[in-house]
Amino acid sequence: MIGPASTDASAGAATAARMRATAALSGGFQAPVHDSQAVFRTIMNALARPGTVHDLTPRAKPPATLSAEAGAVALALLDHETPVWCDQALAAAPAVADWLRFNTGAPIVAAPEEAEFAFVADPLRMPPLSSFAQGTADYPDRSTTLVVAVETLDARTGADIRGADLRGPGIATTARLAPHPLPHAFWDQARANHARFPRGVDLLFTAPGRIAGLPRSTRILAPEA
Repeated sequence: MIGPASTDASAGAATAARMRATAALSGGFQAPVHDSQAVFRTIMNALARPGTVHDLTPRAKPPATLSAEAGAVALALLDHETPVWCDQALAAAPAVADWLRFNTGAPIVAAPEEAEFAFVADPLRMPPLSSFAQGTADYPDRSTTLVVAVETLDARTGADIRGADLRGPGIATTARLAPHPLPHAFWDQARANHARFPRGVDLLFTAPGRIAGLPRSTRILAPEA
């Protein structure tokens, strides 16, 4: 016999499933072609001019764990042929995977090295850059692009903020970038990532209303202590 407790549990599970389905069906671009093109242009400008911070109107409302800016990047770049890895913070929220699958068709993979795009909501705990697909000598484009959500992209320093000067293609002299927060060893990893060029990963940093790019072609100067 099914008692009241079982009935309540079943009803609760059904309600949760409906809520997840509703979340997956909502929050995409309102004007998909126009919005996708606008976000894509901003992303390309950020990667073409490393270290510069660009305004990014999110135009998307993904589940809360995935930032609106990262969600907009996903909608602009992902499709059914782009495997995606989500960090532990995002993987713990099933609505995020549901939303990505419904709105982009992208398959979710379990290992960082299997991903063409990786989304990081908890940068202090993200895997080393070397954990992701690096590409090969013949196919350097077969690598991962990381989309890392941080609190700020201000090019400033402080007691708890480390930044680095950048040189390379798209930079006239030097550029300054200080995403926060990041793991203490991040800039060392970024220098090693550049040393692997043309292999290596590319990075997009998102913050509220903003985005910046750090492609593998960018040389990382010694970060501040």
